[in-house]
Amino acid sequence: MTNARKSRQATAEKAAKLRAEQAAAERRRRILLGAGAAVIVLAVAGGITAVVVNAHNDKAASDAVQLTGVKTFKNLSANHVQGTVKYAQTPPVGGDHNPVWLNCGIYDAPVANENAVHDMEHGAVWITYQPDLAKAEVNKLKDIVGSQTYITMSPYPNLPNPITLSAWGTQMSVQNAEDPRIAKFIKVYKQGKQTPELGAACTGGTGTPTG
Repeated sequence: MTNARKSRQATAEKAAKLRAEQAAAERRRRILLGAGAAVIVLAVAGGITAVVVNAHNDKAASDAVQLTGVKTFKNLSANHVQGTVKYAQTPPVGGDHNPVWLNCGIYDAPVANENAVHDMEHGAVWITYQPDLAKAEVNKLKDIVGSQTYITMSPYPNLPNPITLSAWGTQMSVQNAEDPRIAKFIKVYKQGKQTPELGAACTGGTGTPTG
């Protein structure tokens, strides 16, 4: 074999070896990309599954809560009147009330019954608590309310129980802010079927909430 032929053969073998190495590298790259994509897909799927599972668990936990201790009151009047109204319940759950509703939100001072009752006529839940309730308990209530609409929260002098939740014609009292019935009561009765004027405004009235 001549030197020229040997040189061509060596060059061809070198080129073939290079192509084989490049092909192997490309296969490894594709395998790595595929594995990475699979990990991402699994991670996303796992995240979605976790969200779905958590939402399902939260709903199941809420559904499991029994609204014991709820009192209902029928045949409540709903006239617009001026001045002070004497209510049968403390706090009131309905009845005649001021023509101007209270702007829903969190108040750090007591509010007028007559304006708050108008809120409940519009579907609001009114959360009242004893003025000397521990600050941690009050903050927990505020956390529950969060940014929700159609909720009024305020201290209430001479309240018989630590915390009372009222909606039109409906009331429940609890001993502490950790009671799971609070969130359930809000879920069931805020803008609930008991609302006389469902969809009516809870803003544009009187009062300036602090939260």
